[in-house]
Amino acid sequence: MYQQTTNYKAIIKILGAIILITGIAMLVPLLYALLTGNAKDSRAFILVAPFAIVLGAVLTLSFKSTNAKFKTRDGYLVVALCWVIASLIGAFPYYFAEFANNFVDAFFESTSGFTTTGCTAVSDGVLSHSLILWKALSHWLGAMGILVFLLSVLPALGINGQFIAKAEAPGPIFEKMAVRLSDSTRILYFTYIVLTFAEFLLLVASPKMDAFNALVNSLGSISTGGLLVHPDGVAYYNSFYVEFIISIFCILSSVNFMLYHYLSKGNFAKILKDTELRLFLSLIASGVLICTIVLMISGKMGFTSAFRDSFFQVISMSTTTGYVRSPYTLWPTTCQLVLFFLMLIGGCCASTSGSIKVIRFAVMIKLVLRGTYKLVHPRSVVPIKINDTVVPSKIISGMSEFILTYLAILLFSSIVVSLQGFDLETTIGTVLAMLSNTGAAFGVTLSAGNFAAYSSGLKLFLCLLMYTGRLELFTILVIFTRHFWNKSR
Repeated sequence: MYQQTTNYKAIIKILGAIILITGIAMLVPLLYALLTGNAKDSRAFILVAPFAIVLGAVLTLSFKSTNAKFKTRDGYLVVALCWVIASLIGAFPYYFAEFANNFVDAFFESTSGFTTTGCTAVSDGVLSHSLILWKALSHWLGAMGILVFLLSVLPALGINGQFIAKAEAPGPIFEKMAVRLSDSTRILYFTYIVLTFAEFLLLVASPKMDAFNALVNSLGSISTGGLLVHPDGVAYYNSFYVEFIISIFCILSSVNFMLYHYLSKGNFAKILKDTELRLFLSLIASGVLICTIVLMISGKMGFTSAFRDSFFQVISMSTTTGYVRSPYTLWPTTCQLVLFFLMLIGGCCASTSGSIKVIRFAVMIKLVLRGTYKLVHPRSVVPIKINDTVVPSKIISGMSEFILTYLAILLFSSIVVSLQGFDLETTIGTVLAMLSNTGAAFGVTLSAGNFAAYSSGLKLFLCLLMYTGRLELFTILVIFTRHFWNKSR
């Protein structure tokens, strides 16, 4: 019987486009390095950017357009490869600029950029402004997904992108905004760009920020990457206005982007009734309230300081952005548990945030409530509803599998990372920081997002966890199964 083979030509074409996009993006920090007279960074980007642009263009143009559709295996394979390739290309500027001591550290830095984890593996390393700009751009490209952008141009390359969309979609349900997939991706990116530009204008209006700081913080918060421009973090600006704007846009980028489509259509009722949004905001409000009260009772600070610190830190963790304003690892255990719990849940589906996602958490709550109800009324039929719509059993099953797999990976990875010999809090905090793409965690130096203490082998393992968290677990896990490589798939 005839068996279809992997569409290697189309995959190479897409990989070439990713390399090309990465190379073009490097021209921005290259120009900045040249304008500011940073010779070391200029040399690094001059070595990498032209090479990436030429290589990407050659690979993209080497194969003629083909109308062959992707199979399931092709979609998952190209998504995984594209993230690794982008990270590899993106690592060279850090390495050639001598920011990283070795290529593993440079690769870790690049991976944390594209996966919006926002951490570092360089001890006492301070990024130059041009490298900060490069990491911020990698955050911005990686958050919405480089491939989501590419989906809008795939028809021009003669490639069907539906399977790529399924593998790349940041949530349990991929919902199109328009009839054509390419139109949906254009709407997504238009919304993404508008939000970024709006935050930049609001931040640059602050006397505490110049254009560079406003740009980097906009790219970092919209992407929920949480990139720190200064070692002191957001506290450096000492401005509630700046903290408030960043917090609000972290929330805006962590809600389902479909809601902005409804907003543009004037469908306000659907937004107000959205179960996931209401639960997400309720979790944030509850977290702020609990942390504020506990901080006040503990005598660590007064109401104003407690509310300000809680407001910013709770939003930072619940959106998996990972910004740090105050030393939350010194907060009472109750506050730390609240932050840990919010990190585990994360933001909404179809957003730039990571972790389990609120929609899955909402369905699990409804499943528990249904289970207790059926103990009393065993013959009753109680459907699971979200937004007044019955959730199909197939999707419920998929969500349950996701959460169980997520917790299993968290447990297994904690055992692997424990080989470093750190305490339990640091070990679990490290794994959750990677898997949720938050970057900041709990333990030895992890509140600053610095993982330099780990060995090179474990740093590579942490990179794998970042990819796994960013690509919704199964996109990475499926590649390691025997059935995935079956030629008929």
